Amino acid sequence: MRTFPSPEALRRLPAGAADGAIILGTLVLLALVAQVGVGAFERFQPPAVVPRIDLDPRNLPYYAARSTLRMFIALAFSTLFTLVYGYIAAKSRWAERILIPLLDVLQSVPVLGFLSITVTGFIALFPGSLLGLEAASIFAIFTSQVWNMTFSFYQSLRTLPQELVEAATLYRLSGWQRFTQLEVPAAMVGLIWNAMMSFGGGWFFVAASEAISVLNQEYTLPGLGSYVEAAVQAEDLPKLGWALLTMAGVILLVDQLFWRPLVAWSDKFRLEQSSGAAAPESWLYDLLTTARIPRLIGSWLSPLAELVDRLLSYLTRPHWVDPLSPEAERRRERLLTQLSRAAIGGIGIWIVYFVATTVGFGEVMLTFGLGILTLLRVSVLLVFATVIWTPIGVAIGFNPKLAKLLQPVVQFLAAFPANFLFPFATLFFIRAQISIEWGSILLMSLGAQWYILFNSIAGAQSIPTDLREMAVDVGLRGWQRWRKLIIPGIFSAWVTGGVTASGGAWNASIVSEIVAWGSTTLTATGLGTYIAEATAVGDWPRITLGIGMMSLFVVGINRLFWRRLYQLAEEKYHL
Repeated sequence: MRTFPSPEALRRLPAGAADGAIILGTLVLLALVAQVGVGAFERFQPPAVVPRIDLDPRNLPYYAARSTLRMFIALAFSTLFTLVYGYIAAKSRWAERILIPLLDVLQSVPVLGFLSITVTGFIALFPGSLLGLEAASIFAIFTSQVWNMTFSFYQSLRTLPQELVEAATLYRLSGWQRFTQLEVPAAMVGLIWNAMMSFGGGWFFVAASEAISVLNQEYTLPGLGSYVEAAVQAEDLPKLGWALLTMAGVILLVDQLFWRPLVAWSDKFRLEQSSGAAAPESWLYDLLTTARIPRLIGSWLSPLAELVDRLLSYLTRPHWVDPLSPEAERRRERLLTQLSRAAIGGIGIWIVYFVATTVGFGEVMLTFGLGILTLLRVSVLLVFATVIWTPIGVAIGFNPKLAKLLQPVVQFLAAFPANFLFPFATLFFIRAQISIEWGSILLMSLGAQWYILFNSIAGAQSIPTDLREMAVDVGLRGWQRWRKLIIPGIFSAWVTGGVTASGGAWNASIVSEIVAWGSTTLTATGLGTYIAEATAVGDWPRITLGIGMMSLFVVGINRLFWRRLYQLAEEKYHL
């Protein structure tokens, strides 16, 4: 049963009613953005003139609006970065050999690492204005969102159905036409699901990006994250409860006004030859499609859009050139190999010099051992998340009725920032005398497990309905159905989820292995704790060593394990 009016009911509204609702909603949104955005230009001259957090719950709507605006600005930059970076990495063999390992490294750098490096620079860019600290916070949120989206888009481009690629080549589509008519539409379902997951992951690091404590300096931005941090320091459970209710309201509003319309719109990009699956619904999308104003604006802009499309199609038209000779190709390969070895050698020499002159080799062995402990926690998390959430994700993706019932709940749980629950978990650990050595696995999983669930749902939904119907017709059931249909169909999406869940878990270890409630701090033995403690006191050599060791673990696992699974997905398991 639909909760909101159907498209047919909306069409029966009096003339202009839907358009009036859209105009009113747009004006209200613009007014809110303008009012909230003004706060980014306030004076900021630490330590004399700095923002203060008022724990009066009446301030929560304003704080929530400030945090939400930062999240959407970061999402816009993440989307742009994803389309450009992922496309170049997927289309250029040379670029891929550089950009994908670089993406592994960037994903492995924790958000606190980016903040430590960038916050001073952003503040210096806008002296006397809060805009610099706002930019640092948005950049930190950007780094928590973008890597998952980029991996998803890159993998979608590498696993395009071969018959569609051949059709685009046969019709001699230009690069721009292939991008807009084949590649982006084919990647859209997975990209939106991963953007949704990344947006939820961004909320996880809102507290770290708004209540910044790096290099022996503390900076605070008005927002939900800083409000929660202040309530924790004050040990004020009622204020925390108000913050959680506000966060829940924000998630529901963003879901109804942004994600649901996007999911409903993206359904037309599914690779289907059968119409058996139920389409997702959104009352706002129905309103937009039945109103006249969007179509009128589209008709006004269509000449300009066509002109831009023709220009870009002409500039990116196919050029049929002879490929390089085998000898020239070998010379290029040798040059790239020599450059890579030179870069690795230079980095190796710098690392040896850095270790010998600052922390010492004993400290390196210490951080390596701490990394092994954190790796064990991440591995346990991934195994349990895969066993528990992959079947649930497939069931949601395959069953429209189950999806309609559970998908909103899953989206809410995934979007809710797990670290907002950390104070309650910490209080429970203290009173129940549960060791944080084990409890930290639970805290890490609260944020990282959803990557596997969301990618399992997206992967299941991307399997064409006609293939599912054929599997039923030939009698595939149980393990045979999983082996011949489900695993090949979701494998690429699951690998993307595993990579990002692994990276997210490593990142989350910094806030999961050391937690506090008021003056009580619980500390687990691990690399996350090492980096958090070094960052708090501004110990640059140990910050660098800790981040470098974490990057070494993440990149090494990606290259030795996840990259091989990516290759398997490209060669064997794709539609």
